[in-house]
Amino acid sequence: MASAQVLIEQLIRNIETAVIGKPEVVKLSIVALLTEGHLLIEDSPGVGKTSLAKAIAKSLNCTFTRLQFTPDMLPSDIIGSSVFLPNLGQFEFRPGPIFTNVLLADEINRTTPRTQSALLEAMNEGQVSVEGQTRPLSKPFFVLATQNPFEFEGTFPLPENQLDRFTLCISIGYPDPKVERDILKQHREGQPSDKVQAVIEGAQLNDLQQQVRQVTFEDSVSDYLLQIVTETRKHPDLTLGASTRGALTFYRAAQALAFVEGHHFVSPDDVKRIAIPVLAHRVISKGLVREGQRERAQNAIRQILDRVRVPT
Repeated sequence: MASAQVLIEQLIRNIETAVIGKPEVVKLSIVALLTEGHLLIEDSPGVGKTSLAKAIAKSLNCTFTRLQFTPDMLPSDIIGSSVFLPNLGQFEFRPGPIFTNVLLADEINRTTPRTQSALLEAMNEGQVSVEGQTRPLSKPFFVLATQNPFEFEGTFPLPENQLDRFTLCISIGYPDPKVERDILKQHREGQPSDKVQAVIEGAQLNDLQQQVRQVTFEDSVSDYLLQIVTETRKHPDLTLGASTRGALTFYRAAQALAFVEGHHFVSPDDVKRIAIPVLAHRVISKGLVREGQRERAQNAIRQILDRVRVPT
């Protein structure tokens, strides 16, 4: 555990050289990474989403691809396709940008549901099926997707089964004025994310992901987590509660958060702290207005956390 903590602290410090003033965002990003899951960032443009993705990729010494989603994009633009080679008289598969370690899916809700669905198998199974053949993706495979929650014109909302593939949904937010002044100084000599150096290898990350699964989860704390999930299915302001897959993701994320904090066991505080980033995008609040849906869901989960008895 001690050596694992050293690696995690190095990873956090390294990413924070490119994303300053947002320690909780960096920590939650690593939590998503350690659960072998994926991260969705809902925020306005220009708050550091791309810098965060690049810093994560470079810190891991992994390949990084940025994919700008547009309405005319096709599934083959993501997963690749076969090209006929006249000199050989045969087809050859040309891998798409999804064959990478860290994929930044920028403005993922700008593309059609058909194209969005091209990511489903990759995010859930770590593989791509194309033209009758299954092709495994490299490990680690981490999707960091972004979308603007304040602009709905020309967008295609992610369906629930797509949202359920993301371990966490977070926002970066605007920095404090003092931090923003530091950011201006930091960018005088170029993009800080371009200077990030690798501090951990892919094999080491795979080992950390396996260690997360060994973090102790007492029955009383597990029951507390399940009670929170059950309450999302009963809350009067929610029309859809968290699924069993959501409960399992909640479980893994709590283990990962405890692991990042250097604990050998999951505490009720870990469960409470990770509840909103894990659950808010998995539930649907009542009301026909799309704007503010996530805020209403977050408020409902806060009410549940206040109501459910914490084990002692």
